[in-house]
Amino acid sequence: MSRQSDFDLPVAEPIRLILSDVDGVMTSGQLWFDAAGGEIKQFHVRDGMAIKVWQASGMQFGIVSSRNSPAVTRRAADVGILHVLQGVDPKLPAVIELLRVIGVQPQQVAYIGDDLPDLQVMRYVGLSAAPADACDDVLAEATWVMRTGGGCGAIRELVERLMRSTSSWEEHAVPTA
Repeated sequence: MSRQSDFDLPVAEPIRLILSDVDGVMTSGQLWFDAAGGEIKQFHVRDGMAIKVWQASGMQFGIVSSRNSPAVTRRAADVGILHVLQGVDPKLPAVIELLRVIGVQPQQVAYIGDDLPDLQVMRYVGLSAAPADACDDVLAEATWVMRTGGGCGAIRELVERLMRSTSSWEEHAVPTA
């Protein structure tokens, strides 16, 4: 696919599922540890709101991470994310199995990733996206490159662009007077 910096909106019509990497997409990619060795992650509240709006519109959202993290499990529960794949490396076989189980075709999936382990999935799905600060190989592969970086609202930007392309953002996210 060719890269679309202007977010070619007709592409968004068939997307039913967004899958996202965590470190570097939903977070800045930095790893922080407390004195006891526990992992600390920082998530953007606007990403969480966008995920809730996306799912409330009848669409699905999932996380695909090479790492296992209690912080990710907690964030998924807080936001209501049902599809949580952690500790999967490589990612593509787990994604293929998830799509089979939930009955979604690859062309109906948007995937947002930031680093080399995401490339196989990005090439497999209908729409690939990357935060602005993703590695060069991922930026070159992405159909859409967000204006925002990982952990700074890249998920919100992707969700809002997809939903605005079908006029569902206004219907589901914007309160009426």
